[in-house]
Amino acid sequence: MNNKALKTLEYDKIIKQLTEYATTKSGKDRCEKLTPFTDLEKIETMQQETGDALSRLLKHGNISFSGVHDLRSAMKRLEIGGVISITELLSFCSLLDVCSRALAYNRAEKANDTIDSLSPYFDAITPLSPVKEEIRRCILSEDEIADDASSTLKSIRRSKKHTVDRIRTEMNSIMNSAGSILQDNVITMRNSRYCLPVRSEYKNQMPGMVHDQSSSGSTFFIEPMAVVKLNNELTELELQEQEEIQVIISNLSNLVGEHVEELRENIRMITRLDFIFARGMLAKEENAMKPVFSTDGVIRIRKGRHPLISKDKVVPLDIHLGDDFDLLIVTGPNTGGKTVSLKTVGLLTLMGQAGLHIPAGDRSQLSLFKEVYADIGDEQSIEQSLSTFSSHMTNIVEIGKKADERALVLFDELCAGTDPTEGAALAISILNDCMHRGAKIMATTHYSELKVFALSAPRVENACCEFDVETLSPTYRLLIGVPGKSNAFAISTKLGLPNYIIEDAKKRLDSSSQSFEDVLTDLEMKRVSLEESLEAASKYEKEVQTLKDELSRKKDDISLKRQRLLQEANQEASQILAKAKEVADETIRDFNKYASEAPSLKEMEEKRAKVREEMKKAQSSLSISKKKAPTTSGKPLKLQIGDKVKVHSLNLTGTVHSLPDAKGNLFVQMGILRSQVHVSDLSLIEEPSAFSKQPKSKGRVSTHGLNKSSSINTEINLIGMTVDEAIAVLDKYLDDAYLAHLESVRIVHGKGTGALRNAVCNHLKHLNYIKSYRQGAFGEGDAGVTIAEFK
Repeated sequence: MNNKALKTLEYDKIIKQLTEYATTKSGKDRCEKLTPFTDLEKIETMQQETGDALSRLLKHGNISFSGVHDLRSAMKRLEIGGVISITELLSFCSLLDVCSRALAYNRAEKANDTIDSLSPYFDAITPLSPVKEEIRRCILSEDEIADDASSTLKSIRRSKKHTVDRIRTEMNSIMNSAGSILQDNVITMRNSRYCLPVRSEYKNQMPGMVHDQSSSGSTFFIEPMAVVKLNNELTELELQEQEEIQVIISNLSNLVGEHVEELRENIRMITRLDFIFARGMLAKEENAMKPVFSTDGVIRIRKGRHPLISKDKVVPLDIHLGDDFDLLIVTGPNTGGKTVSLKTVGLLTLMGQAGLHIPAGDRSQLSLFKEVYADIGDEQSIEQSLSTFSSHMTNIVEIGKKADERALVLFDELCAGTDPTEGAALAISILNDCMHRGAKIMATTHYSELKVFALSAPRVENACCEFDVETLSPTYRLLIGVPGKSNAFAISTKLGLPNYIIEDAKKRLDSSSQSFEDVLTDLEMKRVSLEESLEAASKYEKEVQTLKDELSRKKDDISLKRQRLLQEANQEASQILAKAKEVADETIRDFNKYASEAPSLKEMEEKRAKVREEMKKAQSSLSISKKKAPTTSGKPLKLQIGDKVKVHSLNLTGTVHSLPDAKGNLFVQMGILRSQVHVSDLSLIEEPSAFSKQPKSKGRVSTHGLNKSSSINTEINLIGMTVDEAIAVLDKYLDDAYLAHLESVRIVHGKGTGALRNAVCNHLKHLNYIKSYRQGAFGEGDAGVTIAEFK
């Protein structure tokens, strides 16, 4: 990319913002050197890295890489076996601290088993914890080595402390006996040796070595002879201490030198991550997103915002170029936003190709350009004696030489600053030439001739920046497909220019210009009206959709409530039937007891009353079914007493016990329950041949006539029925057979899959009046028949 376009489009200001987010010097250097790329694969890789960094920042917060210093010279010395300083050792330790922080930050992502484009960079970092801990153990600060750095150093410092204590003891003894010959009763240091301040007139009375004297000459600093030997010992210990410290530093340097390659890789990875996360933090600050790139020259920016304009002031722009047209001519009044829209397209293109996210809406598309050319702003040069027009034309000439199908060209006020007629003609020719070269072009102008050119030429489109004449302020909305007006007359009128001047100016316009302006005014009025209509239609559409969603939600609620009510009703019916079955079983036992014993009339009446009461309760519990609206439609059923029917609301079968009345209600007997239902809730069931025509059993007949039937077959045929239908028929048949005092019955269910046979056996197992049951023997039907015996 040419540097002139980068500066013109203020790309350098974006780089300055990016650099502020980097925390290492090497990271800042990479940010400052970032320029747009022309390799699509490289751009996609950097965009993915920026996106992954943004994702991590949003999930886990910010990360700091501060603490990395320039260690290149130190590593070169380590590579040749040299020794580095304490400060450099601590810098390496600081680097390893940053590595540990980075790995801890990455652990949160690893905990979710997430792998992204940044994972390899984190994985390439080596923590070198033993090296860091050893440096921390030995070096407390730049000026202090720990006593425990080595046993020798610890011993030397212990001896040094003991020697100092002896020197102080001896010096204190001398001070106590010296009397008035001392200037002050203090122990001082001169040339790293312990001395006493002696008055000048008494210097000969203090045997020892003179090391210094005061500026006034009144005090001599004398090392007493008694401590000379101890001071010498202390000096020797200090020399030994420094030698041992050098040994320790040398050992630490060798330890760090063993890991130079790992440290160099750590610095490289930390620098790269710092650079990537700086891009991520810039994207977070700008609320930016990853653009989609193509190579077909098509730009579709949705809600694009200029990144250098304050968020609360910038107006998002929708711009597309290269799809239906290759040249977009933007017109409109001054300060209306024409140049901003021009710069927005150029700057977002540069940012995208540099691997930075762009402040725009989702699914915004950019195209890969080899060059971006821009002629924007005042190019007047006093030093080169060039006017504004000449400076612009010099730049335009250079652009014309280099523009091709892989170039984006941006012209601001093309060919302004000269005669309008000649300037307009020249501008049209320049734009035509760039189009023929295949470039994608966006240009701003005030020339009406260019508006006409856009209306007539192929693959050229008009656009304007909207301006509110009533408030004399631009709205900064870019409207593609609509040519703009300069609004000079309207603005001048609002600002107070007399009407007679405005009218005189209008008369001086030629008829074609006046007509064209009138057409633009009419188009603008129609556009505003159409936008208002579309806005109202959109509002109504949203309201309709809201009502539709609410209706759908209510429908779903009703469906769920209906299902719940049916489920509850079925459960309640099952409970009632189970209770009724218990009452029926108890009644059968009583009937059997009364068949063998002489019952009391009163006792039987009580039992019957009890059964009647249970039936009333059951019928009352099922009252909800009576109130249900008819659920089936069709021709009225022709029912007769004794017909077999199915009650849909209860999912039960029964027998018609009365004909329908005028309202269509009739009584149906379902087992021992007798309920009133509507004829529309019934469907007629063809009576299956449940009982085969065989000789009637010689079963016992109750002496009290309480049996269900005086004669019943000893065999029931369930073949062809479903399990539910067969069990219902079988249950009623067994009740009747037991009341008829049959000793055993033959149940024909067939072989098939065995499901019906298993259901029959399972049902017989739970009946307390069944003594036993078995599979039919040879000649009785084998596995297709079950023989049941009553108690």
